[in-house]
Amino acid sequence: MTGLPLLVVLLLELFFWILLPSAAKRMQTVCVLEKHFQSQEDWSYYRPGDLIIGGNLPLAALMFTRGPDFQKDPFLLIDKFLIMPKSFQLFLALMFAVKQVNTDLVLLPNITLGFHIYENRQTERYSSLFSLSLLSTRGQMVPGYKCDRQDRLLSVIGGDNPKSSMVMASIFSIFKVPQLGVGFEFTQGDRRVYPSFFWINPSEFPQCASLVQLLLHFQWNWVGLVAPEDDDGERFVSTLMPMLKEKEICLAFTEMMKSDFYASSGSKLLHIFNTWSKGEVIILFGDSSTITNVQVVAFVYETQRNTSFLKVWIFTSNWKLTAMNSQYILQSIKPFHGALHFRDHTGDVSEFSHFLMSLDPLNPQGDVFLPLWWEKVFACKIHKPGEMPSKGEKSCTGKENLMNLPSYMFEVSMSGESCNVYNAIYAVAHALHALYGSGTQSAMMRLAKRTTHVQSWQLLPYLRTIHFNNSAGEEISFSENGLGSGRCDLLNWVLLPNLSFVPVKVGQIDPGAPQGQDFTINSNAIVWARKKVPFARCGMKRCHAGERRRVPEGKQVCCYQCVPCPEGSVSNQTDAAHCDPCPEDQYPKEDKDHCIAKKIHFLSYQDTLGYSLASLALCLSVITLAVLAIFLKYHDTPIVKANNQDLTYLLLVSLKLCFLCSFLFIGQPGKLTCLFQQTAFAILFSLAVSSVLAKTVMVVLAFMATKPGNRTRKLLGKPLTNSIVLACPLVQAVLCAIWLGTSPPFPKFDFYSLFGETILECNEGSTSMFYLVLAYLGFLALISFMVAFLARKLPDSFNEAKFITFSMLVFCSVWITFLPTYLSIKGKSMVAVEIFSILASGAGLLACIFFPKCYIILLRPHLNCKENIMRPKNC
Repeated sequence: MTGLPLLVVLLLELFFWILLPSAAKRMQTVCVLEKHFQSQEDWSYYRPGDLIIGGNLPLAALMFTRGPDFQKDPFLLIDKFLIMPKSFQLFLALMFAVKQVNTDLVLLPNITLGFHIYENRQTERYSSLFSLSLLSTRGQMVPGYKCDRQDRLLSVIGGDNPKSSMVMASIFSIFKVPQLGVGFEFTQGDRRVYPSFFWINPSEFPQCASLVQLLLHFQWNWVGLVAPEDDDGERFVSTLMPMLKEKEICLAFTEMMKSDFYASSGSKLLHIFNTWSKGEVIILFGDSSTITNVQVVAFVYETQRNTSFLKVWIFTSNWKLTAMNSQYILQSIKPFHGALHFRDHTGDVSEFSHFLMSLDPLNPQGDVFLPLWWEKVFACKIHKPGEMPSKGEKSCTGKENLMNLPSYMFEVSMSGESCNVYNAIYAVAHALHALYGSGTQSAMMRLAKRTTHVQSWQLLPYLRTIHFNNSAGEEISFSENGLGSGRCDLLNWVLLPNLSFVPVKVGQIDPGAPQGQDFTINSNAIVWARKKVPFARCGMKRCHAGERRRVPEGKQVCCYQCVPCPEGSVSNQTDAAHCDPCPEDQYPKEDKDHCIAKKIHFLSYQDTLGYSLASLALCLSVITLAVLAIFLKYHDTPIVKANNQDLTYLLLVSLKLCFLCSFLFIGQPGKLTCLFQQTAFAILFSLAVSSVLAKTVMVVLAFMATKPGNRTRKLLGKPLTNSIVLACPLVQAVLCAIWLGTSPPFPKFDFYSLFGETILECNEGSTSMFYLVLAYLGFLALISFMVAFLARKLPDSFNEAKFITFSMLVFCSVWITFLPTYLSIKGKSMVAVEIFSILASGAGLLACIFFPKCYIILLRPHLNCKENIMRPKNC
């Protein structure tokens, strides 16, 4: 009995084993999650291909929205949007680029790229929704689940502002789908959070740096700033502010505008008017809602005050002009006449204009955006077949000429943003080309068979190193973050008399150019709102050369006053922050705008004083030589013999050398002249004074020797005189040797004692040794004076002591007067005083000692007799 149930079980298992596969074959595989947002496909344009390029781009801007009341589907809420006609060029650039790639038989042969473009209306809600839709099967919302999908998403182009780019990057980075869009701020460490994001617009930092360069170029330091009150606005302000502060550019005001500013009260608008009137130049950063708010403010200002809102606006690359209403177009663009706009660099893609001319709104071929855009720009209505137009309604013919559209509405040439999208498509195509080898025909044929196996994440390493030339011949390169070095154009928006609002290129930013050439501008080509360059400065007066800025307490650094430069300093530029001191060898010009070289100051032979002293020294030397010649000629006469011939000759020679040493002090000082100036003077004068001292001592001893019993006669003679003459100068020579050996004199520049002149003088080296040498010389002179003074009343036979006394009195008087004078003056006058002291003291010795004798020898020869010397009363 037990075997029967076991048999039944086995039979049942066999039955189900046979039955279940057949039942499974009859079951139909279906996706169980249907699309929940029925209208999403009405906002997209799909064109099939082997691989799909996704697009998440804006055509309209959100004006306002009503908050969800939790009673309706949030996606069915009624929002107010403003169509931006110029933004449609982004759609057209994507379509055109895909078409160009598909016709290129070398880049991707046998491969057809398709696209799927959504219009996100510049809202994060729709950007997120459509990003998920691109990752899902068409018509359903299952991201990453490709139920019955044949085409594969290769890459996504989208995110026209940093906020939407970040939202999309958060989604596509999960699935490692390359996204190329407007860059946003993230650190290098955040690369792992956004591994598949690449920005295609120029970096914001070079734009901020160029904006600062623009302000410096026109010397504007008092500007206003308008930015949205959101993360993007805060990031822009935080990036720009340090650059402005570094260059001492101040903000007259900073206006952070909310997105719903249009609903502001009249008092708020009045406050805005008063605030914005503080600046002649206003920097505007923001999206379309911020720009629309600015247009509202300008329009209300001109309406209420019946005057033009003439400011110079500076726009960043994300600026897009929007028209609030066709009847207010002129009023909305008038405030922007003369504006300066940093816009993404535009390439010359000539085929793009032909592509635009081929557009047919009556046969859009699935393009749901083209008819809507066509109706907006041409203010007409496209009717369905059989539909009758309303009374007064203009019908679109499809033959309207895009060339007739004003540039503020639509530009026929490819804009900078559109060029970025165009380059992004080609970057993806080149990365796909690099993914499968060298690009030969056989490799591309294999790729055509393997498109179902291409994974979007495989493009990432190739996109990070892609490098190619676009159709405009420009070099495009990507790095890990995206576009390597994007260029920007500086445009000047001009409102012409025919009411056309056209951009004129007046400059360019090229971060890859050498320093100094990265920012170029043609100032003469700019048309200004007030027909002249605005004076955007806090102070009405600019500081000229020779002045510096002084900021009053409590004021901003730009609101400065001008004060003259302090003494000894100059400023050679306008609005100098400080004055710079002149170098030591220069001094300020009278107006203190630059330094001029100081004149080298020394006692030269060309100076009147130097020439006079040199002539005087030469004359005294000649006179001394003449006296010596007289004494040599009349050496046998009694008066010469009576005055110790050897000492007389030695004194005359030493005096002559003293006069000649004056020439060491005249002329430009050098190392040798500085070494020998004071030492030669000290030793020679010591020799001269020693000779005088020896003569004085001999006079005294000779008188004493005449007295009976006096033993001083033994001292008379050459040994004593030679000892005095040798010993005294030898002591001075030893002192000079010590001086030269320890701290010798040297030439020195004195830059500060005289204004406008640099004194070149001999520094004593050791001041104490200098005064010691002078003190020793004074000591010898004092001894000679004292000895001569004591012997002044000797009998007439020995009356030479009177002359020596008087000569030493002159000598000491000269050098006592020399010291205070020498210490109280500088430069050539100090040198002249020393030369004059040398000449005067030497001349005093020469005149007092030798002139009376020469008078007797030459003019009274009858007195030159022995009897007159020995017995003066009988002669």
